Amino acid sequence: MRIVFIGSTAFGLKCLEAIYDMCGMNVVGVVTNEQQFSISYNSNGVKNVQHACFEDYSQANSIDCYTMREKMTEHHLLKKMQDWDPDFIVVAGWYHMVPKIIRDIAPCGGLHASLLPHYSGGAPLVWAIINGEKKTGVSFFLLDEGVDSGLIIGQKEESIAFEDTIDTLYKKIETRGIELLKEYLPQIADGSIKYLEQNESNRTVMPQRCPEDGEIDINMNAVDMYNFIRAQSSPYPGAFIKTSDGKKLIIEKARIEE
Repeated sequence: MRIVFIGSTAFGLKCLEAIYDMCGMNVVGVVTNEQQFSISYNSNGVKNVQHACFEDYSQANSIDCYTMREKMTEHHLLKKMQDWDPDFIVVAGWYHMVPKIIRDIAPCGGLHASLLPHYSGGAPLVWAIINGEKKTGVSFFLLDEGVDSGLIIGQKEESIAFEDTIDTLYKKIETRGIELLKEYLPQIADGSIKYLEQNESNRTVMPQRCPEDGEIDINMNAVDMYNFIRAQSSPYPGAFIKTSDGKKLIIEKARIEE
């Protein structure tokens, strides 16, 4: 099966490596992004704190790689996609909506770090920890016009321990995501895959987050404050309070005392 991979994070790179090593998968092209990039929901652009270099891996493995400069409808990107002629497109660790003009070239399967339809939208793991959830997961699904609303290919659950930080939880989700790719890509290739509809009545859509959203409300109770801090610790920008002179004091770690 001819695969084009779209991603820009360390998790995305691990997914690409896993697919490249899978029997029957031929990675014919890679689309990635620069660490600082423009996006529709932030006029100032955003910095990808999970950024990874896909160019080096692609070059080492003789895979054609395209670094997006502006948006997913740019002419050179579309020309590359058509030339690669993929059977399937995998999207992991990517921040942009994939437009119909690309989805019409080949079906697109994306990984989202929640048990869809719950926690659709932005920063699902951060929100899950902030909200004190005890479990989450990862979904492999077909991209469509909506926000994480396409047919489910497969899902895997993962617990959220009280001691988990965003970093430890993200590592567990990475493992589950790669398991999904290994389990379901062969089924897509041989045509045996069975897709599942999402239950729209259960959908929750979470807003995107930016570093300024990390300010701690000192009136929170202890558990809520603990969750808020561990949800945004390294490698994310961090939860913080403002000092009397207006500077940020980032709180990397907390514990609850009786």
